[in-house]
Amino acid sequence: MSTRDNFCSPLVMLTTGLMYIVGALLVGGALYTARFGVFDDALVRVGGFTLGALFLLFHSLRRPSHALRWLLDLVLVVLIVVAAWRYFIIADFLKSGLYLLQPLDLWCGLGGILALLELTRRAIGLPLVLVALIVASYAYLGDVLPGILRHSGISYSELLQTFWYSFDGVFGQPLAVVTSTILVFIIFGAVLESLGIGQVLLNLSLRTLGRLRGGAAYAAVMASGLFGTVSGSVVANVVGTGVVTMPMIKRSGFSARFAGAVEAAASSGGQIMPPIMGAVAFIMADMTGIPYLQICLAALIPALLFYGSLFASVGAEARRMGITAADRRSLPTLSRQDWMLLSAFLVPLVLIVMLMLQGRSPAMAGLWAIGAALVLGLLFNPRARNVKALMNIVSGSASAGGVILIAVGAVGIIIAVMNLTGLGLRFASSIQSVADGSLFLSLVLMALACLVLGMGMPTVPAYLIIILIMGPAVEALGVPTIAAHMFVVYFAVLSAITPPVALAAFAAAPIAGANPMAIGMTAMGRLAFIGFLTPFVFVYSPSMLLIADFSFGELIWSLARLVLAAYLIATISIRGRLWWGVSATVSIALVAPSLPIQVFGAFMGGITLIAVSHFKRPLSTLI
Repeated sequence: MSTRDNFCSPLVMLTTGLMYIVGALLVGGALYTARFGVFDDALVRVGGFTLGALFLLFHSLRRPSHALRWLLDLVLVVLIVVAAWRYFIIADFLKSGLYLLQPLDLWCGLGGILALLELTRRAIGLPLVLVALIVASYAYLGDVLPGILRHSGISYSELLQTFWYSFDGVFGQPLAVVTSTILVFIIFGAVLESLGIGQVLLNLSLRTLGRLRGGAAYAAVMASGLFGTVSGSVVANVVGTGVVTMPMIKRSGFSARFAGAVEAAASSGGQIMPPIMGAVAFIMADMTGIPYLQICLAALIPALLFYGSLFASVGAEARRMGITAADRRSLPTLSRQDWMLLSAFLVPLVLIVMLMLQGRSPAMAGLWAIGAALVLGLLFNPRARNVKALMNIVSGSASAGGVILIAVGAVGIIIAVMNLTGLGLRFASSIQSVADGSLFLSLVLMALACLVLGMGMPTVPAYLIIILIMGPAVEALGVPTIAAHMFVVYFAVLSAITPPVALAAFAAAPIAGANPMAIGMTAMGRLAFIGFLTPFVFVYSPSMLLIADFSFGELIWSLARLVLAAYLIATISIRGRLWWGVSATVSIALVAPSLPIQVFGAFMGGITLIAVSHFKRPLSTLI
């Protein structure tokens, strides 16, 4: 054994032990908070953030690479610990509002911010770091900026006090929601994964839908939708279910590109599927003041339409490829134990809804769901009754929790600058000026901003940034609050499959064995195209959301238009680029804000369906 190995072995053991200790503290603290409530804001927010950051750093340290990387990780550990320690030392003085930061406080706070930015770069990517640095520079240099951007400027000490030593920056309200509520549901997802629920859901999907033409792709859509609602990460969902589903889709006769696109689109859609919506529902409830259950109700019909369009697209592609139904004997069978283990997924979801209806907090409902899943899972899955499963729950929960804590902490910097400078209101005013009072143009600008800023970011930080910057402008034009927020969530989710930075497509590409850009184009242009249209419909026809300005006639007309659009895209676009262009144009007309254009779109849709029956051969390949 080499000297390096002799050194690395105890180092790995030490850092691994520290990693699991920190992870256990983070998980235990989240469960304790869910049961007894937030007993100390500073301890829960700062402590939770610190534990999440340390877990990610110890996870990096346990895999020693070159000396410089190891030294950098160690420096980041020190910076995070010292910055958190200094916060707790002066926490009581900060509460008085009369404390002036000392030079040591400033250095410690700066160290904490730099560590946060580096962890954000690693966990989320460079785009969020750049946005945070740009807005921080805007806050500091505002007195030298021209025109509408100019403001009085904010001093270095005031910025650090707001960013690090207050509940208006890194440790602001979004991070409070994560530590008090979202972490519990992240733990719930990790529990389900460690108990083997994902494989049971996949087997159930294959058994239920595998006998249909193209059944493997149907099963992938169903399994990804079911598990995606409890998964807070699109990429984790793609990788977790895709390693099984994509090879099966390819074996059944679909192309590698289509297999990757199906998984990418279905996994992304899990973030808009009630009841958990990848945890974004809880952030939205806190941001809007709308009860969680009402948000779930509002999300239901659009989510079902999205997945319905995926099923239609899979069916149309299967017919085009001449794919036949799989032999029933080749499908996986569900044993009695599998059926019993399925209760560990269904019972907790029902329990969450029931407890919420009784007025319990989301965190308490999540805690009961975790308990029910553990009891049922351990009862019906003997293979999970070991220490390794428990360690997987701790590491999975702390890893996902650490990433979301880091992401929301970085977003806190952006929120702080917008509050200090009025940037959000300035931007909203600019949008209104550019749009000249046009709601449609404002929505288009917001959709483009969501797709651009959402590229490379998880749903939660993308949603927070966009809704804080552009939400006021759209709501000022009369859009119901729930519709504006759902609009942003949809485009933040769809950014995961929108080239050039399509995280879900890039995650699916190596497994599917296809070009990531081709996967993204297919997912966006065919499979999930209806998802880009639906938000415009529920903004102009909020009855689709069931809780705002409800009209039964408006709901039926909205559904009819979207169903026709989904059918056109699924069945007509596969005939070639020309037909894709026709179906896309008609679909856009169907969701236009003008009733005459909608009627014209419905008429043209009917004409298109009649016309394609006379063109049996495709004119060209689509994408």
